Amino acid sequence: MDFLKTFGIKANNDGVSTGLTWLKSKGEKINSFSPVDGKLIASVSGADAKTYDAVIKKAQAAFTEWRNWPAPKRGEVVRQVGDALRINKQELGQLVSYEMGKSLQEGLGEVQEMIDICDFAVGLSRQLHGLTMHSERPGHRMYEQYHPLGIAGVISAFNFPVAVWSWNAALAWVCGDTCVWKPSEKTPLCAIACQHIIQAVFKKNNVPEGVSNIIVGGRQVGEWMSNDTRIPLISATGSTRMGKAVGAAVGERLGRSLLELGGNNAIIITDNADLDMALIGATFGAVGTAGQRCTSTRRLIIHEKIYNKFKEKLVQAYGQLKIGNPLNEKNHVGPVIDKDAVKMYLDAIEKCKAAGGKFIVEGAVLKGKGFESGCYIKPCVAEAKNSFAIVQHETFAPILYLMKYKTMDEAIALQNGVPQGLS
Repeated sequence: MDFLKTFGIKANNDGVSTGLTWLKSKGEKINSFSPVDGKLIASVSGADAKTYDAVIKKAQAAFTEWRNWPAPKRGEVVRQVGDALRINKQELGQLVSYEMGKSLQEGLGEVQEMIDICDFAVGLSRQLHGLTMHSERPGHRMYEQYHPLGIAGVISAFNFPVAVWSWNAALAWVCGDTCVWKPSEKTPLCAIACQHIIQAVFKKNNVPEGVSNIIVGGRQVGEWMSNDTRIPLISATGSTRMGKAVGAAVGERLGRSLLELGGNNAIIITDNADLDMALIGATFGAVGTAGQRCTSTRRLIIHEKIYNKFKEKLVQAYGQLKIGNPLNEKNHVGPVIDKDAVKMYLDAIEKCKAAGGKFIVEGAVLKGKGFESGCYIKPCVAEAKNSFAIVQHETFAPILYLMKYKTMDEAIALQNGVPQGLS
């Protein structure tokens, strides 16, 4: 576990930071267990009301200075953050894989997304243009100018423990905003690692303390942020239920929210599709990240002419999946995040069977050597009807539902989730 040492992660860690400074708090102790082997990785001290308030005040103070830095200079800092991520890509990717459970390839890919957004933000730092317009007043012109909002609050989910933060932070920073990040309490160590990575960059460039902040904690911290009028923008990623609560709280105070929530995504496979290409896309879409993505493929809507042929291909493909330790690059599927996710998976399977669904690839919880954490499950496939309540529901697990269609109108109705009882 050398990657833990790389980021200064100890057995017990502070979970509240304003940049270079880590604050001592008396909040909830959060234990991070790896779904890979079930072992306790480390513990983190969550925020209490006092440290939360201290962070927000520091972020406010930093904003008054940071917003006056020239945008290209802010972009230069973000460019250096991207370079620091390049240096630490392997170790951070390993940490993501070990703490969250996604395959190492996906963990490395997530860090690459962080690098890419930094590159994108650097370009934007020299393109914060505004229009100039003719005025009806002689000898005058009008112009528009963009101003930063202030503090951008980021609430991220466990399934993308680092990328989602970077998508928000890199863009907010070049625009002159400061960031307060509440990571998922299921993956707090990834956030601590990110803060350690950027610390050297910020110190080298004399970035004001409070431009990058993290507040580890549970639901209460998210509620504090959502109701805090000092945070004009909340960007939240998670379940639809969470999004409704955040959106309502932020809207109540006339704040702004960016919500990236759940999905119940479908792929339509036509009778003239390239079946081999469709097979690759559908399989990875369904089993990647063990089905724990808002973009996971959950429904396949297949033309009746090629339904049986594609079904056979799919069963063969699922039979070749290798499930196991995600840090082993030979494995395709790692564990789900925790035992609650396993229960949700099993409940969904039972509901599908009770409604009349037929599983052509059976699901199961894997046991034995290498599966001691109890979080390894088999991706499964069921023939189902669109009218099943469970088909209309997003289950955050690798369960794929197959449906047959005759006409494109029928396929589109199925894709849109119209519960017409079509088979």
